[in-house]
Amino acid sequence: MKNNYMKTLVVACVATFASIGFQNNTVEAITKSPVVKEDNLQELGQQFGLNTEHIEQVNNRPDNWVYIQEMLQNPNQPKVAAKKSSKPEIKKKEKKKPAVTISNKEKDLFARLVEAEAKGESYEGKIAVATVVLNRVDSPDFPDTVTGVIKQVVGNTYAFSPVQNGEINKPASNESKRAVEVALTREDRLNDSIYFYNPKIAEDEWIRTRTVVKTIGDHVFAK
Repeated sequence: MKNNYMKTLVVACVATFASIGFQNNTVEAITKSPVVKEDNLQELGQQFGLNTEHIEQVNNRPDNWVYIQEMLQNPNQPKVAAKKSSKPEIKKKEKKKPAVTISNKEKDLFARLVEAEAKGESYEGKIAVATVVLNRVDSPDFPDTVTGVIKQVVGNTYAFSPVQNGEINKPASNESKRAVEVALTREDRLNDSIYFYNPKIAEDEWIRTRTVVKTIGDHVFAK
């Protein structure tokens, strides 16, 4: 046990000198010095500034004597690796940045429309309604802002019934707010759908002639 400790002590000295750039002959002089008495260990440690953690790392290696020989042959390249954590690295999930940026006031109006139009629909359905609004902003056939699309007047009425009947003035749910945030990333444009309707209550026959893209809950999305 004592012999093993002294071997480890020698390696620690070598590693210490190698890390500060001493010449090979200095290292060789240390490794050839007779270390035979226990009483010399503390003195040697103080003289060469031994690193306790370094000693423990070397001593725990199953091939520590082979490792010592390698260190003595090539002292300029210390080989004790840093301890690796046993805990798996946890990567933080990055929040996706919106592709479209709008003011908080406009975002609130947007979320209130989604709430009024898709209340009772699934989260996916709410995202789809918000996507239709953004697709209209991109379309040359509609106003080029979210507010303009929501408050667009067609004939003698508003394009969205909640604006007409005042339902849009009610606060939005957290789910509708999140749906707006997801829609703003523009990852799924719903095949550029610019219309949605409930086939059970839709009175406009023209809307039924549009090409259907997807049905989510009670809403049909078309372009």
